[in-house]
Amino acid sequence: MSDATNGSEAQETTQSQRPAPRLNERILSSLSRRSVAAHPWHDLEIGPEAPHIVNCEPVVPGCFLRARAIGLMPMIDQGEKDDKIIAVCADDPEYRHYTDIKQLSPHRLAEIRRFFEDYKKNENKEVAVNDFLPSNTALDAIQYSMRVGNFKSYYMKTTNT
Repeated sequence: MSDATNGSEAQETTQSQRPAPRLNERILSSLSRRSVAAHPWHDLEIGPEAPHIVNCEPVVPGCFLRARAIGLMPMIDQGEKDDKIIAVCADDPEYRHYTDIKQLSPHRLAEIRRFFEDYKKNENKEVAVNDFLPSNTALDAIQYSMRVGNFKSYYMKTTNT
């Protein structure tokens, strides 16, 4: 085995032995004070393993997952850039080994694309989805948003280039 392989195995073992991060106390207290769910990006700490594994959108109210970004889907929604991070649950035994968008089946990619192309048709809104980009592009987007504090700034920067 090469040193690179041994190093990545050691890193994966170390990461898998880390305890899952606790939910931010601010989130828990804000959820108990209001009847609406926490905002998926503004009320949630990004997590100690970002940008490789990030805390993300509730699956059910009050439930948060750790996610691994495996790709980025550039999208235009009503004429504005609205890229989507494509991620898998970092703790799901079926998907936790996925590291790049190319590992998803062509059918799954078609389903994701079709969902985003269609989900605003009932509102008579136009959405354009471009080709999926690899995980390093998603990581760059997450790292940029970590530096500036939000995804909106990332969109503004990439729209003006």
